[in-house]
Amino acid sequence: MVDRNDSFMREVNDAIRQEQLMKLWERFGIIAIVGLVALFVGIGVYKWKESSRISSEIKAGESYEAASRLALDGKTDDALKAFDNLAKSGPSGYAALARLRLAAAHAKENRIAEAIAAYEAISADSGVDQLLRDFATLQAAVLRLDQADWTEMKNRLTPLVGDQQPWRAEARETLGIAALKSGHTEEATKLFEQLLGDRTATSGMSRRAQEMLAVITDRAAAKEAPKEASPSAKEESEKAAPAAESAKGTGTEPAAKN
Repeated sequence: MVDRNDSFMREVNDAIRQEQLMKLWERFGIIAIVGLVALFVGIGVYKWKESSRISSEIKAGESYEAASRLALDGKTDDALKAFDNLAKSGPSGYAALARLRLAAAHAKENRIAEAIAAYEAISADSGVDQLLRDFATLQAAVLRLDQADWTEMKNRLTPLVGDQQPWRAEARETLGIAALKSGHTEEATKLFEQLLGDRTATSGMSRRAQEMLAVITDRAAAKEAPKEASPSAKEESEKAAPAAESAKGTGTEPAAKN
């Protein structure tokens, strides 16, 4: 009897559930279908856009490689035209790389003002990857090294010399040279010492840093040398005084030059 009652109750519960599901379907079924259709359409659009993006990136990569080969083959005008087209119409990443190549071409041809302007435009473009923006900032500073004062160089490069910055070694070397040229010896020493301990610095950078520190040491020693030599100079002056007086008394002063 108990089993029959349990079976009856299960049938009743199942019937109630089915009835509730039917009511929910009647109420929300259309919404669910529309939602599923929208989901599938959204997935399809995303896949299409992703496929288009990948295809565009592949084509841009091929165009960039072709332009680079033209440059290596000495076909400069054709290479610059190809880079210019890519800079104007390519995906953001390859467009930025092409803009950097165009800026470098200006610098190579000694069009310094144009090169600096091109690098600074990339540096200020928020749509460009930060790594490339920082590289452009560094290159503009390098081109300004001979003309800029210490304040300008410090403003340009200080954001790049931090321990976590990817171009810190190059920035420290450039800013160290600027400091040394401007007479800021302590800043130069600090930057070159940081460079020696920087694992991202190349062997060439480390060697140049050692050379710069040696120059700083030699300059410091040269400044101290006259102070140490001054007592001897005074003694020589005192020794020379009696001889000069004697020469005056005997009329044997050196003859004046005609």
